[in-house]
Amino acid sequence: MRATILARHANQTAEDFQLSSFLTNHGVVVALVCAACAVVYGLLTTRSLLALSPGNERMQSISLAVQQGARAYLNRQYATIAVVGVVLFVALIFIQNIAVAGGFAIGGLLSGSTGYIGMNVSVRSNARVAEAARSGVTPALRVAFRGGAITGLLVVGLALIGVAGYYGALTSIFNDSPKTAVDALIGLGFGGSLISVFARLGGGIFTKAADVGADLVGKVEAGIPEDDPRNPATIADNVGDNVGDCAGMAADLFETYAVTAVAVILLGVLTFHESTRVALYPLVIGGAAIIASIIGTYAVRSKSGNVERALLQGLVVSGVLAAGAFAPITYWLMRNLTFKSVGDTVNTPSWSHLYLCSLIGIAVTALLFGITEYYTSTRFSPVKKTAKASITGHATNIIQGFGSGLQATALPALVIVLGILGSWKLAGGGVTGIYGIAIAVMGLLSLTGLIVALDAFGPITDNAGGIAEMADLPEEVRTVTDRLDAVGNTTKAVTKGYAIGSAVLAAVVLFAGFQKELEAKVGHAISFGINEPPVLIGLLIGGLMVCLFASLSIEAVGRAGGAVVEEVRRQFREHPGIMDYTEEPDYAACVDIVTKTAQREMILPSLLPILLTLIIGLIDQQALGGLLIGVIVVGFFFAVLMTAGGGAWDNAKKLIEDGAFGGKGSEAHAASITGDTVGDPFKDTAGPAINPMIKVANIVAILIIPLIT
Repeated sequence: MRATILARHANQTAEDFQLSSFLTNHGVVVALVCAACAVVYGLLTTRSLLALSPGNERMQSISLAVQQGARAYLNRQYATIAVVGVVLFVALIFIQNIAVAGGFAIGGLLSGSTGYIGMNVSVRSNARVAEAARSGVTPALRVAFRGGAITGLLVVGLALIGVAGYYGALTSIFNDSPKTAVDALIGLGFGGSLISVFARLGGGIFTKAADVGADLVGKVEAGIPEDDPRNPATIADNVGDNVGDCAGMAADLFETYAVTAVAVILLGVLTFHESTRVALYPLVIGGAAIIASIIGTYAVRSKSGNVERALLQGLVVSGVLAAGAFAPITYWLMRNLTFKSVGDTVNTPSWSHLYLCSLIGIAVTALLFGITEYYTSTRFSPVKKTAKASITGHATNIIQGFGSGLQATALPALVIVLGILGSWKLAGGGVTGIYGIAIAVMGLLSLTGLIVALDAFGPITDNAGGIAEMADLPEEVRTVTDRLDAVGNTTKAVTKGYAIGSAVLAAVVLFAGFQKELEAKVGHAISFGINEPPVLIGLLIGGLMVCLFASLSIEAVGRAGGAVVEEVRRQFREHPGIMDYTEEPDYAACVDIVTKTAQREMILPSLLPILLTLIIGLIDQQALGGLLIGVIVVGFFFAVLMTAGGGAWDNAKKLIEDGAFGGKGSEAHAASITGDTVGDPFKDTAGPAINPMIKVANIVAILIIPLIT
């Protein structure tokens, strides 16, 4: 019996060794194959989606106008970014090397492609969802989610192809030197971050300027419904939903995913002797998570018409499968690591503890989802309180919504604190504890594909409702699209909460990488204590940067929205036939206004985290560290406040429009529209754009180390 047991153990040990050896030698290939599956899924699903009927001629005409507006905007946006990108590409050659500059170009191109492809799928799905809504909630849900899933899987697929592919190419070129390859990968992360901050900010300015103009003149002054074809800003509003929520979120989470993978590789290579294994680990678990996400998309189905439950099913299935796959991968790749510290080997965390860190990341995702939904859904107290406050006027609506936003920062902060503490302790504290936090962030990002799918679901259903209204489809169709849109508003809000949490945790990992890289360059330990004046100065400047960034973003929406308001008023004044349908509004004029304004206004705030970080870094190393800490802490609270508060204002308006507290046309409704107008630039422009801004500052700090040492 004992001999049999020993034989089985020997066979199992040999099998484990073979699997471990296989992943060590072929981990890049495994990651690339999984990433390719995501791309194939996207292509096949796109083909089946576009084969569906886009509806009647009127529906197709409206959808085509949205497609043309979105394409024109993104073309102009990417042309603007390209100018900045070329300058930074050349600068990186001199500051770093051609490999880093090449990574920058790859990251930018892949991030831009993700947003562009996702937006194109979204604007072609809208009419098909409206047409499917003729048959009920279930068919419309299936079409809308498939449209979103294409974007979601392309985000993670292209991100992993970029990181794993470039890493594999560089290790081949540089004779299997993971550290040299990782240095170049930082450039790839910077390219994705640059596109992300521009896309988030420019798209946010576009969508909210159009939304503000459409609401203030259409709903409040003219008294016509949302998405009424007589409103000249309606097409611009529908275009904005896609370039802001779809393309913007795609670029944001592409960047977060890629940057975090690079940061985890960097930290692992700097921390452990087994550099190849720790470099491959985040790539392999990323590949496993993609397969789990693909399977999860098929779990999104509902016979009863319960939309929220159907979407949650997919997320839960993906999470469970990913958690199951992480265990053997962690066992095969992360056993028996040795700590790298001045030639000494110390105790390191066991593979099981690192696996638990990845589960903490998944748990943080679930908690952030639940908390954000509580503060932004019409089913819960915060939104109901904001709607009720509208009865007594505009001011009380603003006060209550702002208060809800402030309160909404508390629980997410505690969740992130507990997540950091738990993963840090499990990984042994100290430097290895930081690596545990990095693994938790990879666990958090394992569901990125489904998260982006849920976010893209929002603008698709919103546009479908607009097409149903403008094409004068039967009331039962609009009822279905309204039901989907209500869920879409919640999914957009909760995915923003997820994006913020992942951005903060990724920034913690990036900061640790910055500190270790800086210490390696100067040859001694560096601390960032608040009792040191340069650090305190940096902290204050970091907080200042967040406030200034948010201010510039909100003011940009105000100026652009004001221009749309004047244009809509002009058309109503000079063409009275618009109101009785005898004249067609000039939709293109409003699209042109917000396109030009968004391009102009996004430049300064987007460059702020690059230029200010560079200036402070050239002045003092410790002040730079303080700046990064200040950006992370202040940025987190501002982002949550703005997105949660804005979501509460938005859904308070929708609650009233559904009949609560006087319904449409009441004084409470007018007050809720004001609150929603204030909340729009909060939740869809400044708040979400803070996420990539935080990471841009941290990546720039790493890239400029050769200049400051």
